[in-house]
Amino acid sequence: MQKEAEHKQPPVDEKTPLLGSDSHTDALVTDDVTILQNSLFTDAPTVIAEPPDPLATPFPPLVRTHPLTDQSSLAACAIPYQQELMLRGKSNYTVTCFLSDLKMFSRFAGQDTPVGRITKEQLTDWLMKLKFGTKGQVPAPKTMARRVTFLKNFFSWLFREQVIREDPSASLTLERPLPPLPELLFDDEIQRLLESAAEDPRCHCLVYLVLYAGLKKEEVMGLKLAHIDLSDPKVPMITVHFPASTGKQHRERRLALPPEFTATLQAYQHKYRPTNELFNCTDRNLNYILARAVKAAGIKKRVTLQLLRDTFAVRQLKAGTMPDALREKLGLSDEAWLESREKYRRLAFSK
Repeated sequence: MQKEAEHKQPPVDEKTPLLGSDSHTDALVTDDVTILQNSLFTDAPTVIAEPPDPLATPFPPLVRTHPLTDQSSLAACAIPYQQELMLRGKSNYTVTCFLSDLKMFSRFAGQDTPVGRITKEQLTDWLMKLKFGTKGQVPAPKTMARRVTFLKNFFSWLFREQVIREDPSASLTLERPLPPLPELLFDDEIQRLLESAAEDPRCHCLVYLVLYAGLKKEEVMGLKLAHIDLSDPKVPMITVHFPASTGKQHRERRLALPPEFTATLQAYQHKYRPTNELFNCTDRNLNYILARAVKAAGIKKRVTLQLLRDTFAVRQLKAGTMPDALREKLGLSDEAWLESREKYRRLAFSK
């Protein structure tokens, strides 16, 4: 019977994709299946124990590995770290960049080096080598800043999980290059844009959501009619939700809009008849809708949804909103707020 059971064991596919890849499988992974996970550092596959039933949890599928200790190698941290980034809702771009940085650092320090032996001096040496070690190949300041961010993110995670006793990256200085400041709209330009947008209730609704609630484009795209509360027409409210699989529940928030939004939304519903999603179109369509209103308003500046969001943030600061309260309204993570806070401070209080 045992040999027969072994014979029926499903074959292991040595080309099992990494977590976060775009490949999908129709077969349900059960608790009595062992999968073969390709290493992030070499082509040699690594056997990873049984993953949980992906239907039993709303988060990205977990892959069980041996618990990390201060004697675990840098290479052994790769899969758990990838999983941590995904569960925290990091974008695919961030996950890819941070894992690439981990691979580069592991080549420098030795991928078999225990994480408990990594020192601040090693981190500094690596950064200096990247910055000055190769003649004619100086990384862009933004790239260097991201690598410092990776080090602080990676080692603070190990410290938070009590894998290491001290965080060697704690005292690293994050020198972010200051991006050029956007050219915000003047008050008269905002008024002209609102008047132009009012010609189309769909555009008017879009401008209100970004200019008076500070929503990101992805949040506007994810907004559903069920997320809008008009029970008190004088205080319309929206709730920003994220799919459970993104791990961004801590950024969900409830925001109030001006009373005029109620009539704007009702006019939009009457004309366009949305049934579930508020905007049943692509984000490119939203850009076109805004661009037409900007042109009709005679505004020569480059106006994007992000610029309207920046305008919202600056107006909030000028109105006396505290920085921490603004971060909550914008739904920014601690890392994203580090850069955005300085930008908004410079825009709001230039003198």
